[in-house]
Amino acid sequence: MGKRILLLGAPGAGKGTQSKQLAEEYDIDHVTTGDALRANKDMETEYGTPRSFMEKGELVPDAVVNEIVKAALEDADGYVLDGYPRNLSQAEYLTEITDLDAVLYLKVAEDELVERLTGRRVCSECGTNFHVKFNQPDEEGVCDECGGELVQRDDDTEETVRERLSVFEENTEPVIEHYRDEGVLVEIDGEQTPDEVFEDIVDVVGQ
Repeated sequence: MGKRILLLGAPGAGKGTQSKQLAEEYDIDHVTTGDALRANKDMETEYGTPRSFMEKGELVPDAVVNEIVKAALEDADGYVLDGYPRNLSQAEYLTEITDLDAVLYLKVAEDELVERLTGRRVCSECGTNFHVKFNQPDEEGVCDECGGELVQRDDDTEETVRERLSVFEENTEPVIEHYRDEGVLVEIDGEQTPDEVFEDIVDVVGQ
């Protein structure tokens, strides 16, 4: 059985980047709630299919998300879980269905998260990501890949970013405390360079 890793962190903490690297490093699946839901839109549960909620723009209920994640984990020979659990009841369910080898929390100060997220620019043509400070294009406002215009997404404005961080804190802080109380949470300094963060993660996972 491959490594079973849970990666926690606020929007902008770098979970996606680190998860992809971990999946490659250990040859395990990168399981995100969004991907799992999209891949299993028509999976029948006693509460209906994910599609029935997604098409109405409604939040998919915990019970449905739980079943989808369970199916994804059962199919995986090791995984890094990114974006789940989002609340305490999901965390308790996860404990019932699997044993984790590592629970990691990428800790980043709120002001740093705001700077990272509000500085993101996305190509309107090909979707490539840039950043006004950390990953600048060769020519300001122009995509290096295809020459498309770089734009700020609606959900990357400061007001929206702070709201997203507030929602994260309200829902997911209890999850972090839950794992901390269990004595299994390892905090990683997420304000280092991506390479340094990855080295710290691998040190923990390899123990």
